[in-house]
Amino acid sequence: MSREILAAPGVNVHVEDVGEGTPIVLLHGWPVNHRMFEYQTNWLPEHGYRVIGIDLRGYGASDRPWRGYDYDTMADDVHAVLEALDLREVVLAGFSMGGAIAIRYMARHSGDRVSRLALFGAAAPSFTQREGFPHNLEKSTVDEFIAACHADRPALLADFGGMFFDESTEISPKFEDWFHGLGMEAAGHSTAASLVALRDEDLRGDLAAISVPTAIFHGVNDQICSFELAGEMHRGIEDSSLTRFEKSGHGLFYDELEKFNQALRDFLDR
Repeated sequence: MSREILAAPGVNVHVEDVGEGTPIVLLHGWPVNHRMFEYQTNWLPEHGYRVIGIDLRGYGASDRPWRGYDYDTMADDVHAVLEALDLREVVLAGFSMGGAIAIRYMARHSGDRVSRLALFGAAAPSFTQREGFPHNLEKSTVDEFIAACHADRPALLADFGGMFFDESTEISPKFEDWFHGLGMEAAGHSTAASLVALRDEDLRGDLAAISVPTAIFHGVNDQICSFELAGEMHRGIEDSSLTRFEKSGHGLFYDELEKFNQALRDFLDR
C-alpha cells in the first residue's frame, strides 16, 4: 500500500507499507530511494514482517523542498511517519546515509517507538575524516562529489555506482540501469544538499544514546563507508553485534543477498 504522509508543514513523504506482523522501517541511502530494498521487501513479508519503506524528503516519490536535508530534520520526518502510522516496537533499519539518520533518530527522539536498530553499511559515526577521527573519506573528496553533482549529476551517479558493489558480484547491465535510475529520480538540489550533510555531520556523540539491541552489517570491501566505520560503531554502541560480509562492498544487501536476508531475519527473530 502506498501512502503520502505529512512529515512537516508542506512536506509529504512517500511510504510503501507491505505485509503484516512486526514492523521494520527501512531508510535508504544516498542517492536512491526505498526501492533499493526490493529484494528484502519481496522476502520479509513471507516470514511474518510488515515492511515500511520510506522515501526520504527529496528522494523517490516524496516532496522535494529546498531545505531540510540535515540529519535532524530527516530524523524528524521519520518520527512523523512512525507517529502517523502509530507504529510501535519498530525495528528501525538504515543503509548508508539512512543508517546515519537512524542513529540521529535514536539520539534526538530517545529511541521513541523503536525496539531494535539495524545498521547496514552505515555512513557513521562520521562519513568524513576530522580531528580525532582519521577514518573514511577526506572532506575534499566529498567537495568533489558536490561539484560534480552541480556539473554532471548523471556521470557522478554512474561513477558512484561503479564503486558500489563488490567486484566479484555479477551485476547485469539491466540491473545497473535500474539502480542508476533510482538515483536519478531524486532532485538535484536534494542530492547535493545530502552530500553536504554527509560531509559535515558528526554522530560520535549520538552512539551512547542507543540503548536497544543493534545489529551492524558491513561489507569488508566497502569503498564508500570503510569497514573501519563498523568497528567504530560497534565500540560506541553498547548492545551491538557486528556481522562481517566478507564478499561485499557497499551494496551488501545485494552482493551477498541470501546471507544478508537470513542474517536480518535471524536478528528480527531474536
